[in-house]
This record gives sequence, C-alpha cells and structure tokens, in this order.
Amino acid sequence: MNEVTSIPTTTAKDWASDQEVRWCPGCGDYAVLKAVQRTMPELGTAREKTVFVSGIGCSSRFPYYMASYGFHTIHGRACAVATGVKLANPELDVWIITGDGDALSIGGNHTMHLLRRNLDCQLLLFNNEIYGLTKGQYSPTSRIGTRSPSTPFGSVDRPASPCAFALGSGARFVARGIDVSKHLPDVLKAAHAHRGASFVEIFQNCVVYNDDVFAAFTDRAVAAEKQLWLKAGEKMLFANGEKGIALDTATLTLKIVPGDSPEIITHDPKNRGVAHMLVEMPEAGFPVALGVLYDDPRPTFDSAVIEQNAAIAKGKTPDLQKLVAQGQTWQVEKEPRVE
Repeated sequence: MNEVTSIPTTTAKDWASDQEVRWCPGCGDYAVLKAVQRTMPELGTAREKTVFVSGIGCSSRFPYYMASYGFHTIHGRACAVATGVKLANPELDVWIITGDGDALSIGGNHTMHLLRRNLDCQLLLFNNEIYGLTKGQYSPTSRIGTRSPSTPFGSVDRPASPCAFALGSGARFVARGIDVSKHLPDVLKAAHAHRGASFVEIFQNCVVYNDDVFAAFTDRAVAAEKQLWLKAGEKMLFANGEKGIALDTATLTLKIVPGDSPEIITHDPKNRGVAHMLVEMPEAGFPVALGVLYDDPRPTFDSAVIEQNAAIAKGKTPDLQKLVAQGQTWQVEKEPRVE
C-alpha cells in the first residue's frame, strides 16, 4: 500500500484482464499492450480510477485486455466519448487508444478538437500505415505507391504525418515511440506526467498487411544509425554519438554534423519550432526523431470547464426546467378548424 496516496501497489499482471488477446500472431499491438501493462503500476494510479477508451480498428480491442474501466466506442469517435468521460468524472485517468485510420480519417475532426482543447488525457495512436481490421486498405498515413485492395496500382495520396497534425492542431505534448522498443515505457510515463492532452504516435508493425514497413529504421542492424532518441537537456546525438543534429542558419533547416561539433542542438522540449523540424526531417540520410519531441503545458480544457461551472453554480439552485425553457420560446396553439 502506498502510504502517501493510499493506492494499492499493483503489478503488470494486476492490469491484465482475463480476456483472450485476439490479435494476429506477431502483431505489434502485443508489445504495446505489454508496455502499457508494465508501465501502469509505476504511475501511481488506481485501476478503478482508470479508463481506456477506443474507437474501431485492431488497436481498439485494447480496453478488453486491461483490468480497468474501458469503453470500446464507434469508428473515429473515441476522442468525443473520452471528452465526455473526463468532464463527467474529472478524477478518472483517461487513456485513448486509436489507430492511424480511426484517428486521422473519420476521426480526424474529433482528434483535432481534443488536442486544441487540451483535455487532460493520454492519446496513443498506433500507426501501422494501413487499415488492418478491414483487410489491408490504404490509410491516411500510407505512403505514395502503397499497393492495397483499395489502391491496386499504388496509392497516389500524400500521407499525413500524425505528429505534424498534432502540432498543427495545438497539441502541447507530442511524442513518438516504437512498439517493441525498450524506451516505450519511458515515453508513456512522460505522457502521463504531462497535464493536458498527450499525443503519442507509436510505430506499430502489421505483420499481415504491411509487414516491415518501418524496417528502414527499426531493424537492429540500422537502429543506431536511423533512430534519434531525444532527451531534454541533452545533445541530439545518434549513430552511437558519432553524428548529431544541428541548425543550418542559412536555410533554417536541420543538418547532420559530426558528433563532436559545437553546433549540435541541445534538446529543449518547449521549442515548438524545432519540434516541427524534427517531425519533418527528410527520410534520406536523416534519422527518425523519437521520444518526447514537444512538451509545454498550459491550462487544461476540463479544469477550465469545472472552474466555469463552479462559478456559474455559486449561490444558485439547479433548475433543469428553467434551463430548458430559457431563451426564446413559443407556445403553439391549435388553430380552429375551417369547414
């Protein structure tokens, strides 16, 4: 028992439900599920105060596998439902589980508004660049040329960048992780520590319909060269410290420099401009920025709503009928029948 918070001590097994996990063998969702279950005991939250809300898609089965409250909602509407949950019970620790199709296609509008409002929650977007549940159609994040049942000649759509979308929507916390990475729990902890909407893109491998789409930076043989794990207050180094990221002042873009260069940028999570640059680094020659890219808290939507409601209700007795009848009202009377 935690003496300070009076929250029972839990283990990863305590957070695992008794439901059979039903994903394809080898799916990256398994790794994310285990990472979350291992992380939850370290967050100091109670299972009865925690809720996982999901939409539709492979990832959205997630709430069934967590021994907490959960809500498997409808396609693209997880953010809307989660907003209602948090406002109805602000004490709940709300986690949103969604995918690249669920959150950025039919649910794009809801995702945008949740981020700009800054609801206090954690949004985990599983990005496998494909629609897995409906048998492999291309998604908003699929790359140009992706062949699928819906694009047999190759997709001509330009893909959306989840983190660029989040930053553009006003998100105050943006991070990236990889399904099987040992660093993913640290990213989850940072997201939970942030007060406000925490957006985490997780690169997740779909072994059936889009296998190894991220291999160019996730394979062990290239990981050191192609992964830039960011840490606040530390220099942006990769390739075992042999290379770093610096700002090209002439073009206002990022460039790669030797690991001992004095130009190397020290990561400041509050620098929104650099966060945008990190998200949009070109694939050729550059690593993929991972970890916490941006973290700059501001007052949350739910706290503002609660404060406003308290001010309105001060010294007043709730009257539902008066609320319904306020404003302009009309009474329709029956016209005499003309024979």
